[in-house]
Amino acid sequence: MPNLIRLLSAAAGGYFLGTAPSADVASRLVSRGAVDIRSSGSGNPGGMNVRRVLGRGPGYAVVAADIAKGTGACAWGRRCAGDPGAHVAGVAAVVGHCYPLWTGFRGGNGIATSFGQCVYTFPVYAPFDFALAWAVARIPGVRKPALLSVGVSSGAWVLASMIWSKRRLPNLWGPRATAALPIANIATVLVIASRAVA
Repeated sequence: MPNLIRLLSAAAGGYFLGTAPSADVASRLVSRGAVDIRSSGSGNPGGMNVRRVLGRGPGYAVVAADIAKGTGACAWGRRCAGDPGAHVAGVAAVVGHCYPLWTGFRGGNGIATSFGQCVYTFPVYAPFDFALAWAVARIPGVRKPALLSVGVSSGAWVLASMIWSKRRLPNLWGPRATAALPIANIATVLVIASRAVA
């Protein structure tokens, strides 16, 4: 029972950290309340829409904040319940970002927050994840480069985590590469996919 309570604490903390409205805060600060990011541009409360509506600086700041939500949630989870807690809290942060209670479960796409999860729980792979997503997004002639980028990088992230867990490969400062790593990554990809088709 104590282990379950610790995991629930990790999940709850991760979720609530994930709900932090970084895009809303940035739009209010930059526009002094004149812009509602949820009704501007694409309507998505994320870094890319903030960049499109308010400029590069605020957009990149929101991306950084959303990445920090993912890493911070994992750190909280690990403190609460060890390595399993880091994975649980990371997934919960992505759920919180995509489906925040405070805004009627209408949130962002969870991409930056999931990268924050990757940085903490699968740090050895994080640079490859970023490079792959960046490269795919810049393939000429693709109609929806962002969607392709997310799809390819998500699939590679899950596949790499399966290989790491099966072979028990080193993982820098992250949790030991066990079956929990690909399970958490698959769960996160499913959350992001559910938001994409909603």
